Amino acid sequence: MCAVFGIIGEYNENRAKNALAKLFHRGPDYCGVVQGERLFFAHQRLSILDIHERSHQPLKHKDILISFNGEIYNFQELKTQLDFPFTTASDSEVILAAYLQWGVDFVHHLRGMFAIAIYDAKKLYLFRDRLGKKPLFFMQTKSAFIFASEIKGLTPFLEKTEMNSDALLSYLSFLAPTPPYTFFKNIHKLAAGEYLEFFEGKYKVERYYDILDTPSNIITDEALALQSIEQLLEESIEMRLSADVESAALLSGGIDSATINYYAKNANKSLPTYTLGYKEFAKYDERANAKATAEFLGVENRAIEIDETMFINASEEVLDILDEPLNDPAAVPLYLLFEQIKKDGYKVVMSGEGSDEIFLGYRQYFEYLDIEGASNLAHKNWLKKYFRANFSMNREWEWYKRIFDETLLFRTSGEKFTDLQKNNLLRRNVKDNASLQYLASYRKRFDSSTHSDASSWYSYCDLNLFQAEHFLTKLDRVSMAHSIESRTPFLDHKLVELLFSIDPKLRYKDGVTKSLLKKVMQPYLHQDILKRKKKGFANPYMEYLINSGRISLIQEVNEQTGMFKKEELDIYIQSASRGSFKQHLWGLYVLSVWMKKNLL
Repeated sequence: MCAVFGIIGEYNENRAKNALAKLFHRGPDYCGVVQGERLFFAHQRLSILDIHERSHQPLKHKDILISFNGEIYNFQELKTQLDFPFTTASDSEVILAAYLQWGVDFVHHLRGMFAIAIYDAKKLYLFRDRLGKKPLFFMQTKSAFIFASEIKGLTPFLEKTEMNSDALLSYLSFLAPTPPYTFFKNIHKLAAGEYLEFFEGKYKVERYYDILDTPSNIITDEALALQSIEQLLEESIEMRLSADVESAALLSGGIDSATINYYAKNANKSLPTYTLGYKEFAKYDERANAKATAEFLGVENRAIEIDETMFINASEEVLDILDEPLNDPAAVPLYLLFEQIKKDGYKVVMSGEGSDEIFLGYRQYFEYLDIEGASNLAHKNWLKKYFRANFSMNREWEWYKRIFDETLLFRTSGEKFTDLQKNNLLRRNVKDNASLQYLASYRKRFDSSTHSDASSWYSYCDLNLFQAEHFLTKLDRVSMAHSIESRTPFLDHKLVELLFSIDPKLRYKDGVTKSLLKKVMQPYLHQDILKRKKKGFANPYMEYLINSGRISLIQEVNEQTGMFKKEELDIYIQSASRGSFKQHLWGLYVLSVWMKKNLL
């Protein structure tokens, strides 16, 4: 885990070094810079594998430079296939050798998470990993092309700060700005599975990977599916146990973290585990369940208790760390959890992101599948007219309206503000279905693929947006804020491809969330773990926000900007105090914090 940073073109050395310093937290173990005429190529290193100085970056071979953030778990296997005079035991040198042997196609040989910058003969290549675990941002000015692992490394090069309208609208809809947008006009991001080529003052972005290239319905036998899943799941977890530093794992009361810790211990690496708890809010607390799971698995467990003061004090710092609005209140308690893990001396943490998307772990997936069936009603014109004439803020109303309008039903599990809700709230016109433009490229690829089952669209859409731009953004920023590398074995691309090659009906035919995963783990985990109701990192963020009085910031910023209609905003505030539309309001709070800092 590290930070990549670079400038191709004219630059001021002091400004470049000051911008690089903003990324120090991602790699405090070493800072390397290669400078030349119209070239500033840098790296902040967090030493995880081959911590010796011989593996410091940027790595240089003849005229080629590489700066790499991530982990390549199959680098030892690749090493045997490459004709190169290796001088380190690092995975970054293997990437360099692979590039020399295969050119830009080297990326297809990598198994892991990565953001890679390669400079070769005045040509720059940037790669973001297949599933978007590692971030990569870029911008082009009149005199230079600049890239960085976080937005804060690029903002010093903006002439002025302006908000990107597409980032705002896609954020309100889907919890995070969709690629290529960021909230800062003129700063862009690569999407998962994309690479960029910059040469002679121009850049182009290409897609090198798509999950949908995996043929569908290869495996139709459940026994074979379970056997294949278990084999790859165990392999994926064991690969991610390799590190030259101390590792730990997150543990809730659920099946995902229990699975990771089971296979880790089975591989003779019992990881210490960490769990969150909330003072005076038992309904959000998972300490009892996590303790029971830890005792069953025979692993060490440490519980961290959070109260309102801790949450509120940390929230300002967390929202600053994120650089731009991200509608995920769990970022704050997760930040506090990683803070304790850092104090205890761990640099690597295993986490369960991705399981819900590939195994259908969200109950609403099954609700969507049921509602899809309403499209087959022979006489639905009167229903179409009814739903158009009787607006409701409830999401179920919106779902049925889409079915009867014959438009796209599923628009990520993270969808919050519908287009009609945005139109009612914002002092600007937002047409119904306008948000579909931010899903258009994904839907076009899906419609052109061999995959046709609705559940496959749910997984595909969520992996690219809900997971890559929302959950993985949160995980990356709050873990790296404490110089900790987070690893996500459920998001191994071979495991994901396997799930996309299985007959989709095998995932949902029982009407049970994560049915295949539960069947795989049936012999190894206690029934209490397999049957526990999902809590999903729930926390009392709205109670804290209201009790602290911080919620008034939304109205304060709105008075200065006039972005929202006051009467509609008041409805959301009142609803949230009663327990409805809570994440909608948190999203408006996070947006208000960003606007106050950057625009007012």
